[in-house]
Amino acid sequence: MTRMNWYEVAPEGAKALLGVHQYVMKNTNLPEELIHLVFLRVSQINGCAHCIDMHGRDLRKTMSVDKVALLPVWDELPHIFTDQQRAALAWAEEVTRVSETHASDEAYAAASAAFEPKDLVDLTITIAAMNAFNRLGAPFRLPVSAKAA
Repeated sequence: MTRMNWYEVAPEGAKALLGVHQYVMKNTNLPEELIHLVFLRVSQINGCAHCIDMHGRDLRKTMSVDKVALLPVWDELPHIFTDQQRAALAWAEEVTRVSETHASDEAYAAASAAFEPKDLVDLTITIAAMNAFNRLGAPFRLPVSAKAA
């Protein structure tokens, strides 16, 4: 079934969300690669094919295919992901699954130890933004660029 294109139907809503995306990409001190890593992991958790495809492509521009492929099991591979990446991914999973985790004190303490206060807020905005995009991309089945082999 073909579903509507949400950003064409509600361009003002799309513009508002894109404003948050612009803030994340242009007005934070977070490394761009870290942002895309978080975007991809959040999208994997939420099952948004469009965002997984897009952010996987973005990451493969600066990161090895092996590392991108191993993202779902990042917590088993401390030698592959940096401490900062691991802290960001742990917080991304905690915040994305907030209905289950309730953003535990332990997770908050770990994230706070790894990021300066403004960077932690910006990381959390990054996570929240991707969750919002996933909650539009997945239900409206935005297309992917990937092709069958």
